[in-house]
Amino acid sequence: MSRFLFVVPPLVGHINPTIGVGAELAARGHQVAWAGMPEFVGQLTGDGAVVFRCAGQRLGEGGAVRPPDVRGPGALKFLWEGFLVPLAEEMAPGVHAAVEAFRPDVLVADQQTVAGGLIAERLGVPWATSATTSAEFTGALDGMPKIDAWLSGLLHELRGRIGDPAATADPRFSPHLVLAFTTEELAGRASRAGERIRYVGPSIAARPVAPDFPWEWLDPARPTVLTTLGTANADAGARFLAECREAGRSRADRLQMVIVDPAGSLGTPPCTPAGPEDKDILVLPSVPQLSLLERVGAVVCHAGHNTVCEALWHGVPLVVAPIRDDQPVVAAQVVDAGAGIRVRFGRVRAPQLGEALDTVLHEPGLRTAAERVGASFRAAGGAAAAATHLEQLAVEAAAEGPREKR
Repeated sequence: MSRFLFVVPPLVGHINPTIGVGAELAARGHQVAWAGMPEFVGQLTGDGAVVFRCAGQRLGEGGAVRPPDVRGPGALKFLWEGFLVPLAEEMAPGVHAAVEAFRPDVLVADQQTVAGGLIAERLGVPWATSATTSAEFTGALDGMPKIDAWLSGLLHELRGRIGDPAATADPRFSPHLVLAFTTEELAGRASRAGERIRYVGPSIAARPVAPDFPWEWLDPARPTVLTTLGTANADAGARFLAECREAGRSRADRLQMVIVDPAGSLGTPPCTPAGPEDKDILVLPSVPQLSLLERVGAVVCHAGHNTVCEALWHGVPLVVAPIRDDQPVVAAQVVDAGAGIRVRFGRVRAPQLGEALDTVLHEPGLRTAAERVGASFRAAGGAAAAATHLEQLAVEAAAEGPREKR
């Protein structure tokens, strides 16, 4: 039996993949715990999970607020300077305390929760990276050397404050093991940390608490389209969701649309169509996404890695409208794989969205490509494969003996 500590940020899409891995490890008799914010982790892991509290801010309302119109390099600068680096500094004492209390054999740090890797490195604990997006190791910054150098400098300074100043490893990529929750069929070949990456595909697991959904509303005679911008983009989505609604209205005789609107930007009461013209459009603050994906014909989304992989796992083609961060990279992966169509988030209008929906719903090649990527996900092994890699790391670490703390 080994002990595994997952260090995660207050971001649902980054926590979700660890849930299935943690459950698989626990089923094999290992002890599992999380370090993060219990109000985020606990609602996803369910009752009984051990969660060591770490201080930290959230992204969005009540935390680090990013202007909704920030894109490109400006968005990357905000993400690291305004959110991820401060988050690392605030979480570091809690991660240190969790390691001291839980004594993990292996620490698993989210790719963007760099406090995990830096503290593990400092305390001599073997650690793995949980990579919930492939953008950073598939050459996303290769054409932007100044930005790459700026980010490397930022992480070097952070290591000097909370990590081991003498170490040199990139805290985004463990020198021991990188678990990539995707496959090369979608992400392509890695240009960084390739020898350490294990492509395990998405970690798909049942979620303890799923929102209620009016399943009887679905019409089996027409395809359903799920429209979602994830949990971290509510501030930027009002115009886009309104255009999606218009595209759905114009095709009410051919499809139904479920729109996830956590901010209430469309002004529609939960579970209630806005009026007679919207009887085929359902607007909800949240949905049981995994269950719903089993019944939809297409997904319109922001190209968030978690949503994209869950859609493709179910063989569902996509219309992707990337907003910022890694989303343009993931959107390009979807298009390159032949599993979807890309539209411009800030400029697309209802007619173009409607045309894209017609294509992904009725062009069989797109669904075939989505199913091919989904098959590669299943073959990769998911949570079970990730758990096996972590067990192997624990065995190798034990064979090497204890490491010196700094």
